[in-house]
Amino acid sequence: MFDAPGPRFRRRVFWVSVVSGLVLLGLVALGLRQFAAGGQLEPVRWRPYLTWPVWRYLLEGLWSTVVAACATGVLAMAGGLLLALRPNRFTHAYAEVMRTVPVLLLVYVMLFVLPSFGVNLPLFWKLVVPLALSHAASYAVIFRAGVSAVDPGQREAGLSLGMPDGVVTRFVVLPQAVRHMTPLLVTQAVSLLKDTSLGYVVSYTELLFNGRVLANYNGLLIQTFIVVAFVYLVVNLALSRLAHRLEAARARTAR
Repeated sequence: MFDAPGPRFRRRVFWVSVVSGLVLLGLVALGLRQFAAGGQLEPVRWRPYLTWPVWRYLLEGLWSTVVAACATGVLAMAGGLLLALRPNRFTHAYAEVMRTVPVLLLVYVMLFVLPSFGVNLPLFWKLVVPLALSHAASYAVIFRAGVSAVDPGQREAGLSLGMPDGVVTRFVVLPQAVRHMTPLLVTQAVSLLKDTSLGYVVSYTELLFNGRVLANYNGLLIQTFIVVAFVYLVVNLALSRLAHRLEAARARTAR
């Protein structure tokens, strides 16, 4: 779709990256200096995070986050697949609308609006259902792109053998499309995992909620949220690394 960048453009990107990196390092250094001036870097403030009870509490929140993310992912992928395989005005409109509506707004609808109509779900589903409704639209786009990347001749070959269109889609097109979609699905999982942090709105005991409770208990607000951010960083970097590996494997297979 685009021409390969030339040497001038690559040099420009290099220097912009260097300047951006220096600015970022400067901001980090400034932040550390302010923390040190306020006594936030004193060892006594970080000592609680070297104990197992604190980490056990945070890991319990991480486990709840993973459970909510997995449940959301299953529902969102099922919904996205249905939207992708049944293209019509409704499915296209749903995908476009849900990709523009903030997830937090859907959570508020589930939390405050639906109970007034007698629909009051457990806390777990008050988080999972809005996330699944939102991410189903993104998964639908991914599935459509994966199906479009399959050679049309594959479908034509299946139909020429007398196979029904649905059978061709399930057993010929989708297995090949998965190879193209897998890196994107893993990348979408990173976004989904981050969105589970909205669980604090419905008081679902995920990682961020447990971090807030812990900070209120020990009074170490900055230290607690830095540790929570570190946990999110490690998990999301692992998922991003997995996506890069899958993309590289797919590229090697395509050669």
